[in-house]
Parts: sequence; C-alpha cells; structure tokens
Amino acid sequence: MSRYGFVSLSTIGVAVLAAATLLPIHQPETRAHCQVPCGIYNDDARIKHLREDSTTIAKAIANITDLAGRQDANSFNQAARWVATKEEHASDTIKTVSEYFLAQKVKPVASDSHGYSAYLKKLADHHAVMVAAMKTKQSADPANVEALNEAIEKLATHY
Repeated sequence: MSRYGFVSLSTIGVAVLAAATLLPIHQPETRAHCQVPCGIYNDDARIKHLREDSTTIAKAIANITDLAGRQDANSFNQAARWVATKEEHASDTIKTVSEYFLAQKVKPVASDSHGYSAYLKKLADHHAVMVAAMKTKQSADPANVEALNEAIEKLATHY
C-alpha cells in the first residue's frame, strides 16, 4: 500500500509541476514601449491610456464612496477590489510617464543652452502627472482625479 501511495504522490507532484510550468505566469501589462532605441513611438496612444487610467480611477473612487459604510462582506470585498484597481491604474500612470515619456521622449537640455526653460517646464508637467496620480492612490477624493485630468491635458500639449 505504501508503494501505491508513493506512486500517487509522485503522480500528483508531477501533475502539479507540469501545471505550474505550462500555465502562463501573470505578468503586469507594461504600456510603455521597450527601452531599446527602436524609434517606434505612439505618443497619442500613451496619452489615451493615461486618460483611460484616470477615468478608471474616477470610477473606482465613485464605487468606493458608494460602498463606504456598508457592513456586509460582499460590499467590503468589492470596496477592496476597487481600491486595488485604483492603485493599479495610478501606478500604471506613473510608470507610463516615467518609463515612456521621461526616459525616452524628454531629451535633456544643458542649463546654458537655448530651450532650457522649456525643458524645465516639460519636466514639471510630467512630474505634475506623477504627483497627481500618487495623490489618487493616497485618498478617495475626486478632487485628486480632477487634478490628474488637468495634469494629463497639460502634458498632452507637449505631444
């Protein structure tokens, strides 16, 4: 009997190992293009994604507000999921601005060169989006989403 128990456990172990190997591992979607100097850019698509993330954050905040104060387990579960969604989309916004726009699109200008003040303005506008996205993570205040929308629209003028 122990022999068959061993075979069963081995079979189960092999099946679990095979399933773990063959099942796709969840990788978060990265919206910024690669960091290889390929020259393939789609700024309009990135701005559209930023706007979509902001819309999702706004919807999450509205649902969190609606669920606030409810004591049933389902409402608590849904509120937790909306908080996680809000966090994810705010993080995606920060990642897109930093890894796509700042790392690949904003080119440094020397402080003694023409265009330096425009460069600083561009940096400030990118930073404003990242800070506004961070603030949407820190609270459920719709005013933070409005600030994020305004910052995204200002950023969009550069592209």
